[in-house]
Parts: sequence; structure tokens; C-alpha cells
Amino acid sequence: MWLAAGVLSAAAGAGLLLRSQYEREQLSVERTEILTEKITRDCRMVFLSDLHDHEFGDHNKRLLHAVDEVKPDVILIGGDMMVSRESADLRVSLELIGELTKRCPVYYGNGNHETRMNRERKNFGMQYDIYVRKLKKMGVHFLSNRTMEFRDDIAVTGIDLAERYYKKFHPDHLRPEEIGRLAGPAERERFQILLCHSPLFFDSCRKWGADLTLSGHFHGGTIRLPYLGGVMTPQFQFFLPWCAGTFEESGKYMIVSRGLGTHSINIRLNNKPQLVVVDLIRCSRTL
Repeated sequence: MWLAAGVLSAAAGAGLLLRSQYEREQLSVERTEILTEKITRDCRMVFLSDLHDHEFGDHNKRLLHAVDEVKPDVILIGGDMMVSRESADLRVSLELIGELTKRCPVYYGNGNHETRMNRERKNFGMQYDIYVRKLKKMGVHFLSNRTMEFRDDIAVTGIDLAERYYKKFHPDHLRPEEIGRLAGPAERERFQILLCHSPLFFDSCRKWGADLTLSGHFHGGTIRLPYLGGVMTPQFQFFLPWCAGTFEESGKYMIVSRGLGTHSINIRLNNKPQLVVVDLIRCSRTL
């Protein structure tokens, strides 16, 4: 009896592992529309996050094809394109981003893996500086605590969150004033996009002035369950409602990507990698 139970458990575990391996390669393209009176014409954006060196086909051909299919006006990158442990392999992300810059403007905000490379110079040496220099040489608009305009009516800001905002179990709270200290005031006359890698801080992001906050980091919660959503975040918080999806509060939005890759816990169940397409639609002020 116990032997049979053990065999069944092992078979179930193997089946789930195979399912996860399969699902990690199944790229899902998902679209969201946001109506706004702040823009003069419609804009289509693609948002990429948490690639973690993953490749969808040789040289990420399947991912590039998916981008080409939706014909974006701009590509926004939310960080964690590589894995930074004792060192970082930058080849995959640089190769992909180099191809993306041939298609349309690319704006890049840091995630915790990029900021770790910058912070832990003893381990990573000059890798962060080399990475940023190569990105800029490609024409990437690199947003490390700065704002840049994309068109006259859209501003894009990226902030670097300190290590304390990624602490296990109890990360520090990010205040709107801290966002302002890092990146300056929001562009309230323009449609203001904020690349903030962790989705824990939507309330502060919208109070700072972000019309749209783009986040990732949680990898969709690793395993997604019906009605319950994502199971676990990298901070070992369980069943948080904002592991993935679109959220709205007082006319401000946050989109949380499930990400493209994995690291450390290399599992995805009911949680396909995600390419986010955002259509900003011009609308008139309602009376």
C-alpha cells in the first residue's frame, strides 16, 4: 500500500514537472486597453519583464516574432532580463534587446537583478557599467531614476528600488515621496508611465502621479490556482492578489506581468510566460 502510494506520488510529481517544463516554453500574448484623455493619438506598447536569460527558440526568434506580430510603437522593459548570482551572463538579453531596437524605441527600467549587479561590485565587477554602456550604444533609453519623453504626450519614468524593498517576508514600504526623491516629480500634463519592478507599491506609485505603473518581479506567483491566483512571491509572501493582472484605483492603472522566464524556482504551472500588449486609446473628456 505504502509502495503504491509512493509510486503514485512520484508519478504525479514527474507529471507536474513535465507540465511545468512544457508551460515555460508557451509564450502567451495578452492585450489590455486603457482609455485616456491625456494623449493626442493612440499608442501601442509592448511590455517585457523578467526574461532571466530565457530563450524562446534560437536567439529568441519566437519572442521576436510575437513582437513583430503586434507592431508596437514602443517597447518598455521592466527589468530582470538576466540572472545575477556570482556573475551574470548578459549575452541573451543584449542580443534580444539589440534586435528590439531595430523595430521601435526601447525604454528600459532596472529590476532587482540589475540593481544587484550595480550594488555588489565585489562579485560583479564592472558588469553593470558594461551592460548599461552597451544598451545605450544600441540606442536604448535607459531609465535609472530618470524620466524621458516618448512623444509630446507620454512620459516614461524608471526607478531603482533599493535592496530593502525586496527583503524576504517583510519588505520595506515605498512612499510616494521616495519616488519623487529618486526620479523627481511626475509629468502630470502628460500620460505618465512608471516602471517600478515590484508591484507591492501601486498605491504609492499612483499617489506620486503614475497613470500607468508597469511591474513584474513576482513571476505570476510561480503556480496559479483557480480563484486563489498566484501562490508565492520571491519575498515568500503567499496568495497576494497582485501577482499578475491589471488593477485600477481612482483612474490609475497597474499592469503586473507574469514575466518571461524563471530563476531559482524554475517552475510555472497554470502560469504561462507573458508578453504584455497595452493599447492606449485616446478618448474625449466626459462631461
